[in-house]
Amino acid sequence: MQKVRMILGLVVLVGVLAGCSKSDPTPALVAVTFKNLSADPPSGGYNPANGQPIGVTNKYTLFSFATGATVANSDSASTKWDIGFNGTKIIINSGTSGPGSAAALVVTGIFSELNLAPDAGYLTDNSATATYAITRGSGKGWYNYDPSTNLISPIAGRVIMVKTSGGKYAKMEIISYYKDAPASPSATSTDRYYTFRYLYQPDGSKKLQ
Repeated sequence: MQKVRMILGLVVLVGVLAGCSKSDPTPALVAVTFKNLSADPPSGGYNPANGQPIGVTNKYTLFSFATGATVANSDSASTKWDIGFNGTKIIINSGTSGPGSAAALVVTGIFSELNLAPDAGYLTDNSATATYAITRGSGKGWYNYDPSTNLISPIAGRVIMVKTSGGKYAKMEIISYYKDAPASPSATSTDRYYTFRYLYQPDGSKKLQ
């Protein structure tokens, strides 16, 4: 009798678990804000004669969407990273920038409403032809530069769609280029510190919500 009760109990438990798995919706993905990613800030400030940074390493700070963390520059020749930052320049782990198969596409839209990664249009980096997945220069990629104030401002509505080195998808929007993301940056604000938000889809689908 006791064995029968145990079997019946297991049957009921399995049924309950099966019912839960069918009715429970897949948890929604949550966007993450990464603050103050250091992108080779100059240790000696800027040369007043030509505006060039003093004391930079010219190395990129590498980032992985899968881990949500920076990757050591010593791993630059690996597929552990997806995207890299140095000043206003952004590279993707592919082409001439790295051994990975990452690709990116800059689109225009509202971050929260871009819920599906594009099927095509992704680009890789090619330094030989000076073409990059994330186009460089004021007004061409993710930012505008104001020569009267020497300030960098992210272009509203520019979202970077990324196909990662691991074949997954992510979207990213740059919020600020200045340390602690001041609402109104000034000439005294410390630059080359990215604050951005991103959403990473780990299941390999193009759904970004």
